[in-house]
Amino acid sequence: MPTAADCLAIVTGAAGTMGQAITRQLVADGHRVVAVDLKTEPLKELEQEMPGRVIVLTLDIADVEAVDRAWQELNAAHGPVQILVNNAGILSNNKAEKTSPEEWRRIMSVNLDAPFYLSQRALRDMRSTGWGRIVNICSLSMKTGGLTAGTAYAASKGGLGVLTFSLARESASQGITVNGIAPGYVLTPMVTEQLTEEQRQAQLRDIPVGRFCGADEVAHCVSYLAGVNAGFITGEIIDMNGGMLMD
Repeated sequence: MPTAADCLAIVTGAAGTMGQAITRQLVADGHRVVAVDLKTEPLKELEQEMPGRVIVLTLDIADVEAVDRAWQELNAAHGPVQILVNNAGILSNNKAEKTSPEEWRRIMSVNLDAPFYLSQRALRDMRSTGWGRIVNICSLSMKTGGLTAGTAYAASKGGLGVLTFSLARESASQGITVNGIAPGYVLTPMVTEQLTEEQRQAQLRDIPVGRFCGADEVAHCVSYLAGVNAGFITGEIIDMNGGMLMD
């Protein structure tokens, strides 16, 4: 079993607010992090901020052939992946009637298909070493049907939750855990830019702790699930919603 400071980790959506927070936290934990996104500049800034600890990978994670090529190159250059954080996601607020076939497919390709492709390859690496952690960033919308989020987004995150359960079940005996985090209203552009001020204030009134979640709080939860001390937790979806939903 590896120590807490010798793993190669992948974080998708690393250019975003939450992805950057997760990347920084995993580096602070002692890991090398492959920061994956289509946006290059924020990744380069992460690389400069944490030299030798961040590996920049510009990749369309919904392109299975591109994922295959990138994975082969990563394995050759850096060895097997032992931590995968499926963080990348696309938000849509459109409900069913306004969701086009193209939008449905685009949301599913990034939010659900890509985590499956990446997890397939990660599990192969993890099984070869007998240890691994997969953490899927799900959403409160998977349990509520979407409050302000749209139909495609809620359905994609629900699918990601079920994928979490399935992968956890099949890999539990192999030293691998697969868990999810279901944040509700994290202070990212999904909240600050894609919700109106009226929607934000309405949601704040409905959050018992009276504030939005910070990206660093999600990153700390990822850190725990990705660590050696969470080995008896698998197939779990951790709610981070300030008390909006208690189950």
